[in-house]
Amino acid sequence: MSIKAVLFDFNGVIIKDEKIHQQLIDELLIEENLQPSRPGEYQRYCLGRNDYSAIKNILEARGRFVQDEYLDKLVKKKGKLYLQILSTLETIPIFEKVEEFLQSLQAKNLPLAIVSGALKQDIEYVLEKTNLKQYFSVIVSGDEIKTSKPSPEGYLLALTKLNEIYPLLAIKPQQCLVIEDTLVGIASGKNAGMTVIAVANTYPLHILQRHAHWCVDRLSQIDLDQINQVLAKKLTESAIIEQQTE
Repeated sequence: MSIKAVLFDFNGVIIKDEKIHQQLIDELLIEENLQPSRPGEYQRYCLGRNDYSAIKNILEARGRFVQDEYLDKLVKKKGKLYLQILSTLETIPIFEKVEEFLQSLQAKNLPLAIVSGALKQDIEYVLEKTNLKQYFSVIVSGDEIKTSKPSPEGYLLALTKLNEIYPLLAIKPQQCLVIEDTLVGIASGKNAGMTVIAVANTYPLHILQRHAHWCVDRLSQIDLDQINQVLAKKLTESAIIEQQTE
């Protein structure tokens, strides 16, 4: 067995923008006549989740329950402000050597997808501004699926779409490599039955090691050949055990 597709989270893996998101959440709270997020609150209720769940979670933690229609307005407002901030930046804060890593995967003819809680307009804006859109065959965004990570729904939908584009590959969940940076994201990939590698962009490596199958400090450290070797070895060992128990 070997990896046939690579599925990326977006915020915290491709773009370094968590501080922007926390700033916007705080601004929304203030406009709702609430105090900005307390230490650790953003990480607990928002980190790794889509905008719908993040805003809903942190409002409910303050005892504020909102209807879906009002929540949609807050999400759209945050998305508009996010794009306004990015438009003022001299350069989009992409993590170091992201494009080089994408090129290395493209050279191996691996289909690539993004599975993120971010709005599609935000993802496409960043990808177009950084010339990275060309590398991704599929984008599953937070406004397409409102079920937030750690639900596997986003990753499973991305897999379905990849198989529609590349039917001859017949990609199975266990042949997908998920790249994540948060605990809920790691859980989402694992819940989808996929192999998950965590990049220590948001959490320390020692915390991620308790949750992901592999952990690295940066994308450039991911060795796909080594991962394929380990997966092949595990598959062989499982087959031997299965034969012994028959």
